Amino acid sequence: MTLLVLGILLWWGAHFLKRVAPGIREPMGDKGKGIIALVLVASIVLMVIGYRSAESYELGAYPPFLRHINNLLVLIAIYFMSPGPAKGALFYKMRHPMLTGFSLWAAAHLLVNWDPASFVLFGGLWAWSITQKLVINKAEPNWTPGPKGSIAKDAMFLVASVVLMGVIGYIHGLVGPSPFGG
Repeated sequence: MTLLVLGILLWWGAHFLKRVAPGIREPMGDKGKGIIALVLVASIVLMVIGYRSAESYELGAYPPFLRHINNLLVLIAIYFMSPGPAKGALFYKMRHPMLTGFSLWAAAHLLVNWDPASFVLFGGLWAWSITQKLVINKAEPNWTPGPKGSIAKDAMFLVASVVLMGVIGYIHGLVGPSPFGG
């Protein structure tokens, strides 16, 4: 569990460094982007190793219908993390579609993973995504949405999201439990 928590803390720190400690981040210039990227990769590695090696246990059994809600939320999350909201007509006024998608992804995983390691991982990442939105909104209160796109773009990215969901679900089933059952 220590590696898992360390990975989450590194994730938070790397994402908030720019806002919390600009005096450290700004002098790094463009090479700082590479350093932050390496820290983020290290945080993901630590989270994966920590999650897979954490001694955890089920706190209860979730109702089977939650798997369907999980899958729907993950599909919506994939769409929000695509360029669709910015290029389409439905959600172009949404300020943080990627962070909203990330929040949905984490919350969806909390619905179907009732064990302490999952609560730490997905709960920690969900809290980060909510906090990140609040921090950005406070630091940059003036924001203007881009131009309105077309419904055709929304449809195109929705179809792409469904295909990507199938690919991700298949790979997820190879390395862990299948999100589609069976």
